[in-house]
Amino acid sequence: MSENDKRWIVGVDLGGTNIVVGVLPLNGGDGEVLGLQQATTEASKGAKFVVDRIVHMVEDTIAQVCRDHDGSKSDFAGIGIGSPGPLNRSTGTIINTPNLGWRNFPLRDLISNAVGLPAALDNDANCATYGEWWLGAGRSVDNLVGFTLGTGIGGGIVLNGEIFHGASDVAGEMGHMTLDSTGRRCKCGNYGCLEAYASGPAIALRAVEGIEAGAETILPDLVNGRLEDLTAATVYEGVVLGDAYANEVMTETAKFLGTGIANIVNILNPQMVVIAGGVTRAGDHLFVPLRAEVRRRAFKSAQEACSIVPAQLIGTAGVIGAIAMFKKEVLGAV
Repeated sequence: MSENDKRWIVGVDLGGTNIVVGVLPLNGGDGEVLGLQQATTEASKGAKFVVDRIVHMVEDTIAQVCRDHDGSKSDFAGIGIGSPGPLNRSTGTIINTPNLGWRNFPLRDLISNAVGLPAALDNDANCATYGEWWLGAGRSVDNLVGFTLGTGIGGGIVLNGEIFHGASDVAGEMGHMTLDSTGRRCKCGNYGCLEAYASGPAIALRAVEGIEAGAETILPDLVNGRLEDLTAATVYEGVVLGDAYANEVMTETAKFLGTGIANIVNILNPQMVVIAGGVTRAGDHLFVPLRAEVRRRAFKSAQEACSIVPAQLIGTAGVIGAIAMFKKEVLGAV
């Protein structure tokens, strides 16, 4: 059977907290992921445990899709894998990923050999961005930048329909652009990174600092006075409930993000910036001041040419992008 006769590709989205696995037909279909599964990563149990869990999920998903669609394993072209990095795509190796505790780890080949299908590996944020370009918010554009907001801030760059990886597969680290050279210390070791101000934990930290300084707010009530339990989601909840301080924190977050996005808009002049992550649930409370900050800071012609939008592929962008990446890297076209 030739590659052109294959029917499906498996996608794996590996994160520090969860693993998501699913399947799409070669042409992407309508973007509905088949056999979708999610499980906790449990990285503390070791690399072998995580790899075995991924392999089991992939094989179980393949079996489910075969049952539902009268197929066989020979109908599968292979597996696309998105993982935290930095990593080496050519060798399929994780160079170092703090959330998983892996160094020089041959993830691609371990999964490929165990399942018996070819595999390809790329950065998880690249995959999420590529998924949005292929079947999500950015399907109508050639040049797109993605921001993924969560425990950290990642990103991806699509230029002329292809992920831009840079000289050593590190391009797209949006969270580590410097906003203030003497600012907050980032977990990467630098000072003043965007991630140190606008990631989920950073939003919570800024909120707590204001509360401890005497801000009037209902946020402590939402966590029963346990400020250590306050998260970015708590701030969002406060915004929905009309809390002025929570709205202030969200507006400040939007200005930090807007500053970072303005930098990217001026440098790359993209048609679209797609923002993914739980913070986007704040809707206009986030996007109105964010877009205003971009207008204030970016060149007029650049910001007028760029749409700033929330992601569409909630929960599946990484899987879909990993599949698109496999198509590009192994089959030659998306």
